[in-house]
Amino acid sequence: MNQDLTLSATLNSDFDRDGFVAINPLFTPEEMTAINAEVAWFLKEGVSKMPADRVYLEDRDDPTSIKQLQKLFEYSPFFHSMMFDGPIRRIASAVMGDEAVPVNMQFFNKPAGIGQPTPPHQDGYYFHLDPPLAVTGWLALEPVDEENGCIHYVGGSHRGDGFRPHGFTSVLGFSQGMTDFGTDEDKAGTVACPGGPGTFLMHHAKTIHWAGPNSSPTRSRRALGFIYYAARAKVDVAAKETYQMTLDARLKSEARI
Repeated sequence: MNQDLTLSATLNSDFDRDGFVAINPLFTPEEMTAINAEVAWFLKEGVSKMPADRVYLEDRDDPTSIKQLQKLFEYSPFFHSMMFDGPIRRIASAVMGDEAVPVNMQFFNKPAGIGQPTPPHQDGYYFHLDPPLAVTGWLALEPVDEENGCIHYVGGSHRGDGFRPHGFTSVLGFSQGMTDFGTDEDKAGTVACPGGPGTFLMHHAKTIHWAGPNSSPTRSRRALGFIYYAARAKVDVAAKETYQMTLDARLKSEARI
């Protein structure tokens, strides 16, 4: 990993201006080999030990169609080290200007041919923080491009007041999506972020982002996600619990979890 690049003043200024940064790559090929080996082991041996509400499937009848896994660091010392002790947490602290508090580490996949689009959204809408200062990191485990669903950002969208309107979606794992997305400003500010294995993205909790479906007939689109809250950001516990209970009840009533 290039320490000078990841913690440079340029990185911070880019984040402040755009609401996201892209480092291509953050990890060396050798490091990515080790990370992918742990992911492969976990998918084979670790998923069965997770509660059902932390395993999201594209197809409920196909246990291999994993879409998301939650809280990976609780099940693997390797993932715990990545989340708590590695360069990603240092980058999060640097761009937020505050201690980065680890919250969630996720596995994401868009399986070949069936991976659904990720609706436009702002992560902070889910977090219920005051102030809404948090970041999400995203590490590509394999090549990602427009065909298999790379992430798109609206540059500078983190500078807006509050959050744009959101409503429930039918996409498991992304329960809320923006209802007014698609303005001329949204389109003009859009930046696509393709890259190879080891490509790392990090965005502000207010930055608008989305991803297309995986239209490749053969390639998956696997990644790891990392959520950190700023130490000075406080969770509205009552609002968050109410939201989560409402969401869980809805997903269970629809037989989606």
